[in-house]
Amino acid sequence: MDNSMFCYQCEQTLGGKGCVKSGVCGKNPTVANLQDVLIHELKGVGFYGQKNLEKGLKIRSEINKFVVDGMFSTLTNVNFDPTRFVEYVKKAEEIKEELKKAVGEIMNVPEAAKYKAPETMEGMLEDAEKLGIMADEKLDMDIRALRELLIYGFKGMAAYAHHAYILGKFDDEVNNFFYKGLSGTIDDSLSVEDLFNLNMELGKTNIKCMAMLDSAVTGAFGNPEPTQVLITKKKGPFIIVSGHDFKDLKELLEQTEGKGINVYTHCEMLPGNAYPELKKFKHLVGNYGGAWQKQQEEFDGIPGCILMTTNCVQKPRDSYKDRLFTTSIVGMPDCPHIDEVNGKKDFTPIIEKALELKGWQEDEPEKRITIGFAHHAILSHANEIVDAVKSGKIKHFFLIGGCDGARPGRNYYTEFAEKTPKDTIILTLACGKFRFNKLDLGTVAGFPRVLDCGQCSDSYSAVKVAMALAEAFECGVNDLPLSLVLSWYEQKAVGILLALLSLGIKDIRLGPSLPAFITPNIMQVLVDKFDLKPISSPEDDLKAIWAK
Repeated sequence: MDNSMFCYQCEQTLGGKGCVKSGVCGKNPTVANLQDVLIHELKGVGFYGQKNLEKGLKIRSEINKFVVDGMFSTLTNVNFDPTRFVEYVKKAEEIKEELKKAVGEIMNVPEAAKYKAPETMEGMLEDAEKLGIMADEKLDMDIRALRELLIYGFKGMAAYAHHAYILGKFDDEVNNFFYKGLSGTIDDSLSVEDLFNLNMELGKTNIKCMAMLDSAVTGAFGNPEPTQVLITKKKGPFIIVSGHDFKDLKELLEQTEGKGINVYTHCEMLPGNAYPELKKFKHLVGNYGGAWQKQQEEFDGIPGCILMTTNCVQKPRDSYKDRLFTTSIVGMPDCPHIDEVNGKKDFTPIIEKALELKGWQEDEPEKRITIGFAHHAILSHANEIVDAVKSGKIKHFFLIGGCDGARPGRNYYTEFAEKTPKDTIILTLACGKFRFNKLDLGTVAGFPRVLDCGQCSDSYSAVKVAMALAEAFECGVNDLPLSLVLSWYEQKAVGILLALLSLGIKDIRLGPSLPAFITPNIMQVLVDKFDLKPISSPEDDLKAIWAK
C-alpha cells in the first residue's frame, strides 16, 4: 500500500503543481486516497443514474442527496475523517448496484462504472493507486484538465445543493445534471469541445442551483438587511459558529436562548447577523475573527466552543481540540460530532462545554462593521444607484471577492480595495472580503463604498445585481462600468467561475495564482473566449481597467 497521494484541486496546492505526500490543507494520504475512491465510485453512479434517466426512470431523492453530499464531502477542508469516507464508499457501491439493477442490461459500460469497491479500508487504499487523478498516464492532458474542471465544479455546486436540501429545497434539473456530468467524465468518446461545453452547461446549472439556494435561505430566514455587526468580544460563555449552515445556527440559537451563552458567527457565517429570523435572537451578539485560514491562531486556547457546520475546517491545535464540535458533512478525527436524529440536532454537549469554560472575563471596546447588502437590499435602491451613475457621482463598480487563503500574494486584494477611487463602489462576498471589510473606505452618493453581499453561497446576489443594472442601463453586463477581481481557493470558486463564464461575462481577473489543473491549451481557450486574465499588481490592473 502506497503512502503517497496526488491532489491539485485547491489554489494552495504544493508548488502550484500538486500535493504528493500530504495536503497543504491538512489531509493525509489515507483521506486523500479514500476521496479518490469515492469520486471514482460516484462517476459510476453517474453513469448508471444517467442510463436510468434516459429510460425515463425516476431516481429516489435519497440517492440524489447522497450524490450531492458525497461530492461535497471531498471539497477542500470539509472532512478529514477516514472512517466516514469508508462508509461513503460502501454506500456509493450499494447505490450503484441499485441503479444498475433498475436499468437492466447495457452495452458498452465504461471500465470505471464496472469497478466494485472493496469492503475494507485496506482494500480501498490498495485500489486507490489505480483510480487517482494521474492513474491513466496515457490520458490526453487537455481531456484530463476538462474532466477535473468538471469534477471540481460539481464539488462546488454540491455545496450549494447541500445547503438547499438542508432547507427542504431541491431541483430535478440540478440533480439530473450531476448524473449527466459525472457520466461524462468517464466517457472516452467526448472530445475537448464536448467537455468544454459540458463545463459551460455546469455553469448554467449552477446559476439555477444558486438561485434555488437563495430562495431557500430567504424563504427560511428573510431577506438580509443592512446591519451594524459587533466584531469585538463580550464578557461571558460563548459558542462560535463557523461554516455556512444557517439552519444549524438557528437551532443552536433556539437551544441556547436564556442560558447565558453568547453566540458569535465566524468567517462565512458573518452574513447570518443580517437575516431577520436570526438577528432577532439577542444572544447572537456579533462576529468573531476573520477568514477561515486564521482559525488555528484565533481559536488557540479560547475559553469557549466552536461549532463547525461546513467547510472550512483546519486540523485543530491541542489547545482547543476538545472544544471544537463538528456536524453534518464536516469530519475531524478525535473531535466530538453532533448528528441529526429525526430531523433535529441536540446541541447539549457543546452548550454544557461552553458553560464549563466560562468564556471571556471582560468586554472589549466595541467596534462594528456594516453588512447585509444582498440583492434585495441593493436593488431596493436601484433608482438611486442608476441616478448616481448617470450624474457621475458613482464612476465604477468593482466586485472584489471570493475565497481567502494563506498563500502570499493575497494582500493584493487589500491594496486593490484601498487604491480604488473614492467615487467607486466595491461589491464583495465570501471570505475574500476579510482582506478589507474592516477598513474605513468611506461613502459615495450616500452608500457605503463597501457593500457586503454575503457568503460565497450568495454569489447569485452579485449576478442578480449585475443583470438588473444591465437592464436599467439597457446594455449587456460586459458593457457596464463593472470589473470583476476574484480570488479563489477551493472548488466553490470553480463552480462560480464556470457560472460567470456561462453567462458570457468577460475580462475577469483571477488570482492569486491560476489553477494547477488547467493546462496551457485550455487556459488559452479561456483567454481567447472570455479574456480571462491573472491578476498582476493593483496599480497595473487599475490602470488597465481605466484604459478600457
